[in-house]
Amino acid sequence: MIRVHVSPDPIDIATEMTLAERPKAGAVASFCGLVRADDGVDCLELEHYPGATEAALERIADHALARWSLQAATIVHRVGPMRPGERIVFVAAAAPHRRDALDACAYLIDRLKTDAPFWKRETRDGQASWVEARESDAAAAERWQA
Repeated sequence: MIRVHVSPDPIDIATEMTLAERPKAGAVASFCGLVRADDGVDCLELEHYPGATEAALERIADHALARWSLQAATIVHRVGPMRPGERIVFVAAAAPHRRDALDACAYLIDRLKTDAPFWKRETRDGQASWVEARESDAAAAERWQA
């Protein structure tokens, strides 16, 4: 089962974990990303291309299901304006064993950082600027190429 959801609504971790759990899974690994207050960021705003974004996230989840023995893969991502400390992304992988769940969870977050069409704009002291892609995100995604 794949669950992909893109919305401006806050992410409810308890609900998402419950939805990720599967009867035959012995493990659910998850990751929750928060908006950082790096260098005085007051607001982070994410834009996306509806339809294309969800399709890209579904492809990432499909690849995880093909690569590991998973019962479920979940990707939930917020869009719109967010403040530091708010949840921006949640991924989870349910598997019979922890290693597959942990590896798939890491894969999901690493790949979505580079493969999903999101555009980030940070606001500091009333000044907004677009966020450039980070080389560290590309390096993390590359490790899954093998």
